[in-house]
Amino acid sequence: MDFGFWLLIILVILLLVVVAGVKIVSQSKAYVIERLGAYHRTMQTGLHYVVPILDRVASCVSLKEMVKDFAPQPVITKDNVTMQIDTVVYYQITDPKLYTYGVENPISAIENLTATTLRNIIGDLELDETLTSRDVINTKMRSILDEATDAWGIKVHRVEVKNILPPRDIQEAMEKQMRAERERREAILRAEGEKKSQILIAEGEKESTVLRAEAAKEAKIKEAEGEAQSIVKIQEATAQGLRLIKDVGMDEAVLKLKSYEAMVDVANGHATKIIVPSELQNLATLGTTLHEMVDGPVEKPGPKPGPKPVPRPVEKPAVPVDKI
Repeated sequence: MDFGFWLLIILVILLLVVVAGVKIVSQSKAYVIERLGAYHRTMQTGLHYVVPILDRVASCVSLKEMVKDFAPQPVITKDNVTMQIDTVVYYQITDPKLYTYGVENPISAIENLTATTLRNIIGDLELDETLTSRDVINTKMRSILDEATDAWGIKVHRVEVKNILPPRDIQEAMEKQMRAERERREAILRAEGEKKSQILIAEGEKESTVLRAEAAKEAKIKEAEGEAQSIVKIQEATAQGLRLIKDVGMDEAVLKLKSYEAMVDVANGHATKIIVPSELQNLATLGTTLHEMVDGPVEKPGPKPGPKPVPRPVEKPAVPVDKI
């Protein structure tokens, strides 16, 4: 073989070595590089080159936030109640070097640390406090885990208590208590509904009574106004009649004639008592007086009159109201 052939082979090998050392780090990833077995550098997103044989990728770390759901752990409360509690931890790797070299199997270390921290917190709480203090438990656990995992290059963002499972007998007692509480609330709501219904009915009856009273009041007012208008109309008609009589010039003789005509109508009726107006009585007395003055007194035949009896007062008959 000639020299050119070997030179070509060497160039191909060098090209393969160069290509093999080129590394592209994707988004949200980080490579920890070791050179001759020792930490050399951390490669972030972009194009990088590692020396073959001398350098190697010790670990590829994801920088995304990750979620780890741990299995239920048995814990004992302050009042000696054993329950099962499982937790969920949200964490993120902030330092790939510490994560790679800080602790062996970081996820297992976080799980054990979470169980230990949970037992310490629950041990200071009673059962009722444990069931009603999830926010307090979550806050304390996040603070403790975040401080402990800083040396491992891990940032704990949040810790959530997923389930709290007390013993079966306690669960049954709690269910009975909750059922009784629901029934009590239902009874209260039913009573409040009936109360509001009665109030609405009473208010409706009150408004109906007020409206009926107002309607009756308006009816009486209208009736009174109608009667008043009727009386006014009658009085106006009477006044109009008097004005007409005055306008035609009716004198006393005409009025007396009308009185005679009225007396004739009364006499032709079925009334048993007749009241003679004083004007007619005076007229009859005047006629008798004139007759005596002209012809003299009229003598009646018969025995001579004796002593004149004392006249007795004549009681006038009662005048019926309907003949006035």
